[in-house]
Amino acid sequence: MTERSSVADLAKTLREEVDRYSPGERLPSSRVLVERYRVSPVTVSRALAQLAAEGVVVTRPGAGAYRAEPSGPAKPAPGDTSWQEVALSAQTAAGPVPRSVDASGVLVTLAEPPPGVIEFNGGYLHPSLQPERALAAALARAGRRPGAWNRPPTDGLFELRAWFARQIAGPGGEGGPTGADVLITAGGQSALTTALRALAPPGAPVLVESPTYPGMLAVARAAGQRPVPVPVDADGLRPELLAAALRATGARVLVCQPLFQNPTGAVLARERRREVVRIAREAGAFVVEDDFARSLAHEDAGALPPPLAADDPDGVVVHLRSLTKITSPSLRVGALAARGPVLERLRAIHVVDQFFVPRPLQEAALELVGSPAWPRHLRAVAAALRPRRDHLAAELRRQVPALVQAAAPRGGFHLWVRAPEGTDEAALTGAALRAGVAVTPGRPYFCAEPPAVHLRLGFAATAGTAEITEGVRRLRTACAQALPHGAGGGEPAPA
Repeated sequence: MTERSSVADLAKTLREEVDRYSPGERLPSSRVLVERYRVSPVTVSRALAQLAAEGVVVTRPGAGAYRAEPSGPAKPAPGDTSWQEVALSAQTAAGPVPRSVDASGVLVTLAEPPPGVIEFNGGYLHPSLQPERALAAALARAGRRPGAWNRPPTDGLFELRAWFARQIAGPGGEGGPTGADVLITAGGQSALTTALRALAPPGAPVLVESPTYPGMLAVARAAGQRPVPVPVDADGLRPELLAAALRATGARVLVCQPLFQNPTGAVLARERRREVVRIAREAGAFVVEDDFARSLAHEDAGALPPPLAADDPDGVVVHLRSLTKITSPSLRVGALAARGPVLERLRAIHVVDQFFVPRPLQEAALELVGSPAWPRHLRAVAAALRPRRDHLAAELRRQVPALVQAAAPRGGFHLWVRAPEGTDEAALTGAALRAGVAVTPGRPYFCAEPPAVHLRLGFAATAGTAEITEGVRRLRTACAQALPHGAGGGEPAPA
């Protein structure tokens, strides 16, 4: 592809995406655009210059590119905000160093796609799978509880803390946490932020699975920490590589998802579970266990392994989970569980950041999980996700065999697929969006150079199997345009 065609393609993509921004809102930096679209800085500069000439964007030296204001009466010249680049940098002996806070990997799953676009990039349940009636009833009952609008305890309502503790400890519960070991947080992302800020100072290495959840990488980088990858395979995190990484880096924190890992769907093998905790304990390191998908087990999942925190007398594991994924994006209620002095540090940062989670939300969560509708909802979601998963996998094999699937997980929201060698990830995701299906690029899931081009394809945000079939048909159209010649993208399937 020539430089001229690359500039034209990037300009076209940015021209379509600029509508997502408000007039005057800053576009991603040139560095972010280079990484996102896998093009050269020169290509980015020329594409932005072309859009500026068209009046689509306004570029400000030293400050970046902004969506242009709509044409109309003359407006005052914009102020000079370039001074903020220095103010937002970390000052060192060698001069200012930019502090990068990149939310692009998170926004991919949070951004609402344009009308008519099928959502394979969604990170939440489709509205038809959310317990809307049960939530409405729970919120109504919660609002009538005595004191429901008063200030809650900073640690959270004890009844809700005790409920989370029972979920973590499981049947018997002798080795698991108690309600006194739990803090209520504003969802799982908030719990991750609190945990990483409590456990690692700026500049410290933090071991992460590779690939892993981009929202966690964003949290670590925003805190000034250095994510260090530890590869996973079909059985989850590899203990021998974990031990080597701890020795090489001196890290004191590992973040992992032992159950239905995001994005690979792997479950940490039974023989590795105790080994991971033992290795961390011997290194004097904490294990942050993100148990985000425990309530998202499919109908055929069978008995789930207990959380790492269920048998952790030494307080190695800091456990977090949330009600958000299994209910609604707006029920932002989660929990952090820990033992020992670390709990006090978690509590202090939690209070400084949030004060407390709104009491009506906590009361509504209690009403929901204590109602007869709750177990029915869990069964309904488990029964609905399995056929969506199987249908997406089958349609990909039938229509887009060039995308190689990892083993289909028995929990969670998505499939992890690998594109053929030589695929341009930005071109493929852009072509998919133009074809009417939003997919999640794999690059943000890696904190180092990815070994191949991947996509995360979700099925939980779809209306059902018919929409999945149509979404894969549109994806096949995109693959026919964007996959390397001879890679098996094929011609678009008939409507």
